[in-house]
Amino acid sequence: MATSSGRPETNRFRGRTAWARNLQSPLRAFLQTETGSAAVLLAAAIAALVWVNVDGSSYASVWSTQLSVQLGGAGIALDLRGWVNSGLMTFFFFVIGLEARREFDLGDLRERRRFALPVVAGAAGVVASVGIYLAFNAGHSSAHGWGAAMSTDTAFALGLLALVGPRFPDRLGAFMLTVVVADDVFAIVVIALVYSSSVHLVPALVAVAFLGGILFLRRLGIRVGLVYFALGVGVWVALLKSGIEPVVAGLVIGVLAYANPPPRPVLERATERFREFREQPTAELARAAAAQLRAATSPNERLQQLYHPWTSYLVVPLFALANAGIPISGGLLTRAFSSPITLGILFGYVIGKPIGIAGGTFVLTSLTRGRVRPPVGWAAVLGGGTIAGVGFTVSLLVATLAFHGVQLQEAKLGVLGAAFTASAITWLLFRATAYLPRAPRVRALLGTAEPVVDLYPEVDPERDHIRGPVDAPVSVVEYGDFECPYCGQAEPVLRQLLAGFADVRYVWRHLPLNDVHPHTQLAAEASEAADHQGAFWKMHDLLLDHQDALDPDDLMGYARRLGLDLDRFMEDIDTRAGASRVADDVDSADLSGVTGTPTFFINGRRHYGAYDIDTLSTAVRTAGARAVLAPR
Repeated sequence: MATSSGRPETNRFRGRTAWARNLQSPLRAFLQTETGSAAVLLAAAIAALVWVNVDGSSYASVWSTQLSVQLGGAGIALDLRGWVNSGLMTFFFFVIGLEARREFDLGDLRERRRFALPVVAGAAGVVASVGIYLAFNAGHSSAHGWGAAMSTDTAFALGLLALVGPRFPDRLGAFMLTVVVADDVFAIVVIALVYSSSVHLVPALVAVAFLGGILFLRRLGIRVGLVYFALGVGVWVALLKSGIEPVVAGLVIGVLAYANPPPRPVLERATERFREFREQPTAELARAAAAQLRAATSPNERLQQLYHPWTSYLVVPLFALANAGIPISGGLLTRAFSSPITLGILFGYVIGKPIGIAGGTFVLTSLTRGRVRPPVGWAAVLGGGTIAGVGFTVSLLVATLAFHGVQLQEAKLGVLGAAFTASAITWLLFRATAYLPRAPRVRALLGTAEPVVDLYPEVDPERDHIRGPVDAPVSVVEYGDFECPYCGQAEPVLRQLLAGFADVRYVWRHLPLNDVHPHTQLAAEASEAADHQGAFWKMHDLLLDHQDALDPDDLMGYARRLGLDLDRFMEDIDTRAGASRVADDVDSADLSGVTGTPTFFINGRRHYGAYDIDTLSTAVRTAGARAVLAPR
């Protein structure tokens, strides 16, 4: 072990912890919601099949029930299936728009050169699958239904991927998410331009005006949800009246909700408002504190937390229940084997999607000579292409717009068959990959692309406080606060991590939250005073072990216990000799987008999510595998 000054560290890393903070990253929460909802979606589809084959008349009767909303002399009348398909599904596309914006603001797409890959891969997948469908339907009237073989079901595909995919679901899930989001954007454009009825200009202009109002209010910084909801309803109604499929409104409005984390000054103001309320709990101060807390949370995150579970567990399964019902008969199955609609959708998804996504990715990687490459290995890219053959929700939506009667039943059968076949092929692919030797398997799944680096500046052995081998291939950087209780809870986890991995170096950087913790700045400067005498890590351990005792007398007691030169220690404290070093760490936190503690970076990539021993160990193993494969 070594300190930042190169002196050996003598204390051993021991200690166990049963603590695991239940903190989810946005991506992991998104994927886990999709995984759970996939089972609900599958159950709803099975229920629809059973219902329509047991009592087809009641199935048709329920979903053809007319419901109308009247306001004065104007109103909207749709059947129940129409309210689900055009109304509730707007919220589904709204969540897709939110996730697209989050990836653009916080995910891999924030490095704009990487934006081209999911767009090209998604477009190539669409072109290949549609091309195969048109090949089967050339010369037939059914050719106009090519949109039913186009788009991937984000929720169902990601949910099934988590069930049948490899042991690195987050990384592959993130790649697939960006691809299928681009895929869904193409689908929504096609729905608006191809499968909408004749467009009426005046209502379309009204929809544009409502969207302009949303943009104007967002620019003014107004964050009243009911106002935006009312404007969103206006957009939806105007699009419906214009003849444009109104689900377009959901995607457009979702993309407008930014996902950038709040700067530290905003969090400090929220703390101040809460402190004022704590001292004088009045209704007025409660409203001020609540408003400041809302301002400290991005609209994207708040809206995803509100709507994503509802769309995944209610809206999409309800859509499946309304649309997946097919009266199965021998005649239908016989026709399906020769139906260009069924075969076009089936082979378009099962063959076209993997060829298009993998082929588009390969072509772009080759043309850029590797400057743009997938964040996963080629087996994972191909597996992502095969699972993209699950086109359930959006495919059924387009099918209901493009077909009727027997043709609609044939299209639904092709969609269901493609979803089952694509899942089976994906399982077989990753099952085969698991039999490869470890090094080729890791390369096939993880690839060699450099991840986006969030940490600035990078770790400097001449400057940073380092615990563990200085030249270790994996770096775990923590921005911490000696008075932060979560940092104290994380400390035994980090000791256990270092005890279990010999190739990891741990770096501490200061981020004293002075607006919350009154003693943290002095504690940070005391640790730097101890570092001047080669005892940073010993002082670090004592401070985190005694977070409730950080007064000046306590700090002198710790210095005395460590055998430091007390006069020199006191002089460093009095002259604030370590203040500039602490300030440099705070500046680096701001440059790295850190606003709270503890925040971790693993090989320069911000770690979003829990920091229990299992989660951190998995992240470290993945980073280590990528470090070994990285080109030198």
